[in-house]
Amino acid sequence: MKILSVHAHFDDYEFTAAGTFAMWQRKLGGQLRARVIVCTDGKAGHQFRTRDETGKIRLQEQLAAAKIGGYEFEQLRYPSGEVPREACLQATTDLLAALWKAVRDFEPDYVFCPPLPAEPLAGVHVDHVAVAEAMRKVAYMINVPHAFTPEFPADQTKSKPCKVPVILNVYDGYMSGANSCDLVVDVEEAFPDICRMSLCHQSQIAEWLPWVGRHNMEPPRSPEDWSKMLRRRFDRYHDKTGWRLSRAHGLMAAASHENPLRPRALR
Repeated sequence: MKILSVHAHFDDYEFTAAGTFAMWQRKLGGQLRARVIVCTDGKAGHQFRTRDETGKIRLQEQLAAAKIGGYEFEQLRYPSGEVPREACLQATTDLLAALWKAVRDFEPDYVFCPPLPAEPLAGVHVDHVAVAEAMRKVAYMINVPHAFTPEFPADQTKSKPCKVPVILNVYDGYMSGANSCDLVVDVEEAFPDICRMSLCHQSQIAEWLPWVGRHNMEPPRSPEDWSKMLRRRFDRYHDKTGWRLSRAHGLMAAASHENPLRPRALR
C-alpha cells in the first residue's frame, strides 16, 4: 500500500498526519510506502534569519525528520523546476499541474491534505488553503492523462489508467473555527515518534513559533518538555473538534474519493 501526505510547509506533516502514517508503518512494515510532499520553499517563517538561510535550515530539518519517520520526502516543483514561494501560494495552473504529476507518479492509495474551510469567516493560512483548493480541483484530473501535458509533455498516443486515491483532509490548526472531524485514529503508540520527528524542526518550535504570539508557547527546554507541550497541543485539537480523548489521536475528514472509504483501513 502507498500513502501520501501533501501539505504546504516543512513541519505540517508532523503536526497532522505523522501519527497515522507511523501506525500504518507498524501494521504493514515493508508492505507500505509512505511519501511526504511539501509545496513551498520554507523561506518565510522566521524573525531573524534570512530567507535563504531559513529555507536551507528548514529543508535539512525535514530531511532529518524523514530519516526518523522512514518516509520518502519530495519538495514540489512547478513545471519550470521552480519551488513554489511560501506565504503567497495560489491554486494556479502550474500548482495544479505539479500536484497532478506528483500524484500520478506515485499512485498512492490514500492522500492526506489540508481542508477547505466550510465557514467563510474562518481564519485561514493562504498556503494551506491553496494546497487544499488545488488538491480538490485536481482530484478528478488524476486519471485524465492529457490534462496537463502542455506543462509536462508526454506521448499523447499512449496512455494508461492511473489509480485515483482516497483523499482525506487532516486537521488544520490555522483554520480557526471551521475544523470538522469524521474519523479519528488512535496514534498514542506512535506519540514518541511524533515527538522525535517534530523535535527536528528546531527553527520552528524553538525560535519561530514562540516568537509568534498566537501560539502562546515558550521554547522547549528538553525533549521531555517538548513531549508535554505536544501533548497539550493534541488536547487542544481534541477539544476544538468536540472529542474528549485521553490518548493522542489523529483527526481527519473524508474529502473526495473514487471508492467508498473503509473505516477498518484506518484502525
